[in-house]
Amino acid sequence: MEIPFVNTVATGQNIDRLRIAAGLSVKDMQMVFGFATPQAIYKWIHGTAMPTIDNMVILAAMLDVTMDDIVVVETAARKCG
Repeated sequence: MEIPFVNTVATGQNIDRLRIAAGLSVKDMQMVFGFATPQAIYKWIHGTAMPTIDNMVILAAMLDVTMDDIVVVETAARKCG
């Protein structure tokens, strides 16, 4: 059976690539989300954390893409039994 999982590093790379393509700085994103510091954005970009689902909705709207365009889902084979 193949079990899907989110590749956080590849997702972070997508966020960064899409951010740059949209002409946004990390500071721009920080302001939209109302974060006191940019650390959360950098954690997303580096794949050490993922945006919450509500932040993912905002991120997709900000980048003019769907959430599926942001999140990288892969599968891993897993033996049962």
